Amino acid sequence: MDFRLELVLVPVTDVDRAKAFYTERCGFTVDVDHRAGDEFRVVQLTPPGSACSISIGVGITDAEPGSYRGTHLVVSDIAAARKELVGRGVEVSEVRHMTPQGWQPGPDPAHADFASFADFADPDGNTWVLQEKGHGAP
Repeated sequence: MDFRLELVLVPVTDVDRAKAFYTERCGFTVDVDHRAGDEFRVVQLTPPGSACSISIGVGITDAEPGSYRGTHLVVSDIAAARKELVGRGVEVSEVRHMTPQGWQPGPDPAHADFASFADFADPDGNTWVLQEKGHGAP
């Protein structure tokens, strides 16, 4: 039996502001934008290359806006991904990697899978983590 994660709800205060951030700044694609009155709206967005989408909206979750933490976006080249997001106006932390001595600046020198990270947040403070896997893979 497969259990595929395909949709994650992200709580936001302003759906249109969040939709603009995720599409214009992060490059997500709008899959659905459906409204059923003033009490329900769902916007489904998918990151480039992802099989999992997010939903923002009205009446879809009782979670507090900004309470969503640390969802990972896995990329094959963290420096290029960070550069693209910064170029789109996203404030992204510097890339870092973990060593036995603690966090060190820059990507992991060997580009080991799951070893390099950078962070950003949406306008509500929901946080995201870029994580590198498959560096140099086609």
